[in-house]
Amino acid sequence: METYWVWIIGGIALVVAELMSGTFYLLVLGIAAFVAGGVAWFGAPFLAQVVVAGVIAVAGVFWIRSRRHALATPDMAPLDVGQPVTLHAWVNQADRAARVMYRDALWDAVIDGEARGEAGEIFYITRIDGNTLRVAKHRPA
Repeated sequence: METYWVWIIGGIALVVAELMSGTFYLLVLGIAAFVAGGVAWFGAPFLAQVVVAGVIAVAGVFWIRSRRHALATPDMAPLDVGQPVTLHAWVNQADRAARVMYRDALWDAVIDGEARGEAGEIFYITRIDGNTLRVAKHRPA
């Protein structure tokens, strides 16, 4: 069997595997195999075929990695940040831990800054740490 057929068959196998995985890395390797098959068809020695395939594969992997970082979407700010909550009761006033009413449910919260500590006092969510709300007296900007 001619060498270029081995490269072509390998490229087809890599592209088919890529269709099942969806990562684009195997597609780059498949394209590198197709190009190496073309180089083999023109009669280049095996070392040249391997070098061409390697260069295209490495360049393609770096290109995919750069595109993924460039196209990455930034994390959205949580929709709850800035929303008002009502102080229900202190859990531990020394640790600034409290229970607040938000969306008709009681939530654990940590109060940042000064607070009178009276039931019904309004705070605003500044950030969310897991299931704990971080709240403050002033609405975040």
